[in-house]
Amino acid sequence: MESLCEQNTAVAWSSCRSPREAFEVVVKTHMKDAYFIALGLVGNREDALELSQEAFYRAYKHFDQLNSQEKFFPWFYQILRNLCFSHLRKRRLRRAESLDEMGGEPMPSGPADVFDPEMVAERNESKDRVWRAISRLDEKHREVIVLRHFRCLSYDEMARVLFCNRGTVTSRLYYARKRLKEILEGSPDMDAGPDDDRTEPWKGGQRP
Repeated sequence: MESLCEQNTAVAWSSCRSPREAFEVVVKTHMKDAYFIALGLVGNREDALELSQEAFYRAYKHFDQLNSQEKFFPWFYQILRNLCFSHLRKRRLRRAESLDEMGGEPMPSGPADVFDPEMVAERNESKDRVWRAISRLDEKHREVIVLRHFRCLSYDEMARVLFCNRGTVTSRLYYARKRLKEILEGSPDMDAGPDDDRTEPWKGGQRP
């Protein structure tokens, strides 16, 4: 069975009767992974669904840019991650502007503008703590945790989708786990600031 990064959707595309039919094949093949990756990055189900759908739409519009010898998912992932990171930056900017308007007073937050653990997993105190910790990682560290431990990509697959070498992936994942461990061990209620980082909550499903 082909891994996520080995599936050559460009070849499958040419075998379909119409672009619409081919697009449906692509979506069915990758929609679950796209949604859960987006969910892990932005922490909100509605946003994750919207962003993953937008990523497929953009991939459809620009499919001619994909070389027939390339694999679909690493190319598609760049579209998805850019959308997610752009969304996060805009969300942070909106919150900063709202705080300025309120004179720095704390602003009530809802699932639409924060990383909400309740919107990611079933209600479970342990899961909530893990997700709160993940929400406090910076983008590149949150990303490798999601790819490795939630979508079970191998180190080589991660290197392919992140366009870096395996050594970079190994190093980034090491520091991501270390920071996550510090958050979880050092702040039970997660009240500290976003740069106060501390476990490696998952060890199964590894494919080094």
